[in-house]
Amino acid sequence: MGSWEVAFDDGQLFGAIANEPAKRAAAARMAERLRPGDVVGVGSGTTSWLTIEALADRADAEGIAWTAVPTSLESELACARRAVATGSLAALRPDWSFDGADEVDPAGNLIKGRGGALLREKLVMASSPERYVVVDPSKMVERLGTRFRVPVEVVPEAMRLVRDALARRGVTEVTVRRSEGKDGPTITEHGNYLLDARLNEIGEHTEAELKAIPGVVESGLFFGYRPSVIVAG
Repeated sequence: MGSWEVAFDDGQLFGAIANEPAKRAAAARMAERLRPGDVVGVGSGTTSWLTIEALADRADAEGIAWTAVPTSLESELACARRAVATGSLAALRPDWSFDGADEVDPAGNLIKGRGGALLREKLVMASSPERYVVVDPSKMVERLGTRFRVPVEVVPEAMRLVRDALARRGVTEVTVRRSEGKDGPTITEHGNYLLDARLNEIGEHTEAELKAIPGVVESGLFFGYRPSVIVAG
């Protein structure tokens, strides 16, 4: 067995998973959507990982051929572990997609990006005509920003410019996301930095206002996508 395989010997990409039985039930429900030949955008995080597992289990049991379009290196590894065929948005358009979320408001608007993959996650969601979000009840909020800051992906050269621009807009709580495995900031898959901003008021125009700041690549606000929300448990 090679060293790459040893890292996944116990089948776990994560440690203990909160609310795991309910999340597995939601994942099984999501797997019922799979049809032969589907191209599926697969999300990131624990609930999405369990959903990938449920999809692979059903595909193996019923001989269903399908292709995944991953939203992160994490989901690519999850697919590789189960020998799920993968492709990219450069060549494929998902028939449908699923992902998790950090917060979901009553209109189905989202905050995403605690895992740092917000850019690819938004690209996959925007490319999918049919969208699902699978979450546990703690992610449902009356107003976005209730529990989490908004991630903002920024090119390294623009860090000071963007922080100054946010300050002029009255944002007083902005932090550079630190890496847990090394000194320094978190580096996204596209080589950018992440700011986490506490926004007191979040509306339908906030996303566009953030992206209008030079140097902002993407934000963790997902407005107007209207996904079908599946709540675990």
